Amino acid sequence: MSTKLLICDDSNMARKQVARSLPDGWDVDVSFANNGIEGIAAIKAGKGDVLLLDLNMPEMDGYQVLETILKEDLPTLTIVISGDIQPEAHQRVTSMGALDFIQKPVNKETLTQVLLSYGVFTQDEQGQAEAANSESSKPSVEQSKVEVATSKPDKVVTSSPAAEKVVATPAPIVIEELEDDKPEVSLSSDMRDCYQEIANVAMGRAGDLLARLLNVFVQLPIPNVNFIEVSELSMALKDVEVNESTSGICQGFISSGISGEALLILNDSSFKDVASLMNYQYDAQMGTELELLMDLANVLIGACLKGVSEQLDIQFSQGHPEVLGQHRKISELIANNANKWKKTLAIEISYSIENYPIKCDLLLLFTEKSMITLNNKLSYLLD
Repeated sequence: MSTKLLICDDSNMARKQVARSLPDGWDVDVSFANNGIEGIAAIKAGKGDVLLLDLNMPEMDGYQVLETILKEDLPTLTIVISGDIQPEAHQRVTSMGALDFIQKPVNKETLTQVLLSYGVFTQDEQGQAEAANSESSKPSVEQSKVEVATSKPDKVVTSSPAAEKVVATPAPIVIEELEDDKPEVSLSSDMRDCYQEIANVAMGRAGDLLARLLNVFVQLPIPNVNFIEVSELSMALKDVEVNESTSGICQGFISSGISGEALLILNDSSFKDVASLMNYQYDAQMGTELELLMDLANVLIGACLKGVSEQLDIQFSQGHPEVLGQHRKISELIANNANKWKKTLAIEISYSIENYPIKCDLLLLFTEKSMITLNNKLSYLLD
């Protein structure tokens, strides 16, 4: 009898990744839910003997799903798969009934071992799957004969002047063709979902470092992804108080075909609490605020860019951090960027600290040309 498996995640890309990571040969009937509300309904409908659950979702997040499962005593075995890798996040979900915690992006071997360790997927099923795969990979006698009969020796390359001329001809430079053609760059809903999931995982890496640095629990949002005019950037910052003064750091980054800037913006009202958590002797006149900004920028920008680079298999070179300004409105902080490019892919991550009135925004701004390379790298994830 098939196991009823429910994958609950707001990201289509993440749902596909989890589904592809299920053990080979496992007899499962897979269902999907886009958020916690849909997830709970699916469990009640008998579609979730096993639940693979994300934490960071709209409508009802993973913590609320776990609370509901406990409260209503719903019949499901839950394994959390999340980008929030803070130790306290792990402790919280297991204390709420989750069997285990797996970090994103999910690894097939890790998921299989976790399922085996709790008896959700058995050794017998694994053995049968491996045997079936082994048999299917062996060519039949007829296939072998056909391959031998149809195989041809490698083509002999002559050393004629014509052949040498073909070999010596350089390939066209793709970047120059793209710049000449100026293809229209857009952000489809599927591609937005990919960017959001990539940012979600990178955000979790940075949030974990921040939590360890401050010895707190960092509340992680759903990243905002927009493709907008740079002049409209301040309007798109949903989580920054318009009337509150802020201070910011900017750091450029570049890779092959990709360039942009990372902006760290901290509400001025947060400085004293951050200084206390970092054991700084706070003195606004002695440059403490600037030192705090630099320290936070090193942690959050570095970790977030590393998280993006690992997922996309690229390497970023980072410039020196520069002060955007101190004690100014958000529109004034980002005014300089409006003169550099026309449009930007803007990824906004708003970090907040549990039990503290600290507001910290991280913005990853990619140039319009960068999206050509980024879209190509992400397109395979949509297949």
